[in-house]
Amino acid sequence: MTTSINLAQLAKLIGAKLEGAANEDIPIVGITTLKLANKQQISFFTGNNRFFANQKYRAELATTEAAAVIIASKNQHLCPVPKLLMDNPYLGYAQAAAFLNPPRQNPPGIHPSAWVSPDADIDPTASVGPQAVIEAGAKIGCRVMIGPSCIIDQGVKISDDCRLIANVTLCQGTQLGQRVIIHPGAVIGSDGFGHANDKGQWIKITQQGGVIIADDVEIGANTTIDKGALEDTVIGQGVKLDNQIQIGHNVQIGEHTIMAGCAGSAGSAKIGGYCMIGGGVRIAGHIEIVDNVQITGGSLVMQSIRKPGLYSSGTPLELNQHWHRNYHRFKHLDEMARRLKTLEKASSKKESK
Repeated sequence: MTTSINLAQLAKLIGAKLEGAANEDIPIVGITTLKLANKQQISFFTGNNRFFANQKYRAELATTEAAAVIIASKNQHLCPVPKLLMDNPYLGYAQAAAFLNPPRQNPPGIHPSAWVSPDADIDPTASVGPQAVIEAGAKIGCRVMIGPSCIIDQGVKISDDCRLIANVTLCQGTQLGQRVIIHPGAVIGSDGFGHANDKGQWIKITQQGGVIIADDVEIGANTTIDKGALEDTVIGQGVKLDNQIQIGHNVQIGEHTIMAGCAGSAGSAKIGGYCMIGGGVRIAGHIEIVDNVQITGGSLVMQSIRKPGLYSSGTPLELNQHWHRNYHRFKHLDEMARRLKTLEKASSKKESK
């Protein structure tokens, strides 16, 4: 479902300056790409893409038929249609898209096929979808949407305006703050991976903690967050987790950190606030990452990061034969370093004579 608004109203809504519009009352019904936009749709241009992508989008900008384009002032000369000028066009795009495509609102009430314990506390404004299960002692706040086939375990607390899209499992000991969004297939509060070795056999360690998720967190599809062993796993305010992420037991993630798909953190790692963790990044357990750290995709983090900045590891893709050659050389780096040091010492002695 989309929401209609005219061009002048939209400019005010996203904090943009409208320029070049002959008719500010044009109704806007959607937002799409520069190539596909029509006279009742807007688009955006950031100008921050890599070179080839930027060239492509510049060509599409030159021929767009959009009603207006969200664009930075420095790039407005490239735009042949009305402009919505903003310092951060990508933010404008996010704001406009959210308004023009509001989330589905389910009517309050409990679907007849859902099973709800008589000992659960559900606000009358909440919506519980088909085949959902809500166990005893669960507390569901105002305007919460629980989608089809979600499972809410005993004692789980869900604060106001949360949305569980479908097939979400919240295990015992989980607490959600306000406005949390959880996408299909996510499992929150499953047992952490803890085992003690007894003469070669692994004995399970009971996981006694929970998971505390603060306000405005978003959790992607099929992401898993383990409960703590003794203390709680904690996800800070405004954290955004992409799809298929694994968060181990007792991990702490600071506010407004974002993690891309297939990243993972082993248990008891502490990740600071305002960090950006790229796709496929692997973070070892029991280490600490300070605030304002960016880690590029595919990196392996094996030790604590104590200074803010941009970090990378790993080798870029190359021909297999080249990779094999370099791999075998890599195994001899320590030996080569010692030989180089010996040669430097010998050269230094020679020069001194």
